[in-house]
Amino acid sequence: MAASESTKVTRSVEVKNPQGLHLRPGEVFSRKANEFESNIEIISGERRVDGKSLLDIATLGASQGTQLEIEARGPDAELAVEELAKILETKSVDELTREP
Repeated sequence: MAASESTKVTRSVEVKNPQGLHLRPGEVFSRKANEFESNIEIISGERRVDGKSLLDIATLGASQGTQLEIEARGPDAELAVEELAKILETKSVDELTREP
């Protein structure tokens, strides 16, 4: 395994959206996660879910203020974590999806 494939990046984030990590931000998160080659997981306490699966994300039931860990492992892990953290740390995903 090449060094870049084993790169692991983890970041702790707080869910800022007043509705929590519901379907709309979950969909934005999973769509963005699928743009990366890295394996991406969201960790909440003892639970780990696939960050590329909307269904898995929805099962977390993360409300506003919940602390989550984003973990990415792969060649673009650092960029993936940086971009995905922005989604969880914004109060409204509409800010991120607005066309310029």
